[in-house]
Amino acid sequence: MLSATLKTGLANYDIGGKLRTLRLKKKMGLVELGQHTGLSPAMLSKIERGRLFPTLPTLLRIALVFGVGLEFFFAGAREKPVVAIVRKRERVRLPERPQARDSAFHFESLDYSAVERRFNAYYAEFLPVVADKRRPHAHGGAEFIYVLKGTLRVQIGTDEHALGQGDSIYFDSSIPHSYGRGGERACNAIVVTSV
Repeated sequence: MLSATLKTGLANYDIGGKLRTLRLKKKMGLVELGQHTGLSPAMLSKIERGRLFPTLPTLLRIALVFGVGLEFFFAGAREKPVVAIVRKRERVRLPERPQARDSAFHFESLDYSAVERRFNAYYAEFLPVVADKRRPHAHGGAEFIYVLKGTLRVQIGTDEHALGQGDSIYFDSSIPHSYGRGGERACNAIVVTSV
């Protein structure tokens, strides 16, 4: 049984709709398609209506009848504009690292429901932490930070930068970097990382 998240993710590809379009274009009925694929018309009907998601071997059997590859059923999702809304009440707050007692920040994903993201966006709240307790980390791509409130100290390699409200920074995130709140005032920011 598939979870709601998996069902939603698979539904975005509209495999059933694409199958129906192919079948109708060839003026083929479910019974005839069943004869060509060895699948029952009832199963094909469930796939077309989105009530059943086919396995890859089953989908390949269907694709071969129409002379298309598996990518036909998945590539079309990119043609649709991606619209993903994440409501504030749906966001999940996570610490910098699970079960860490002295996290430097907490973050919430702002775009987790978007499929095939080209970047990741987070709302981050920075906590008071002693500079030598910060944990440098690195990851591929680039990072962009826009400070919403307070003062943020960003260490990139051996250089430290102090950012105030309204300031932003873009940097190569493959260089070890860490963050820390400057002062006692609350500090939060939008953080965007490339994939």
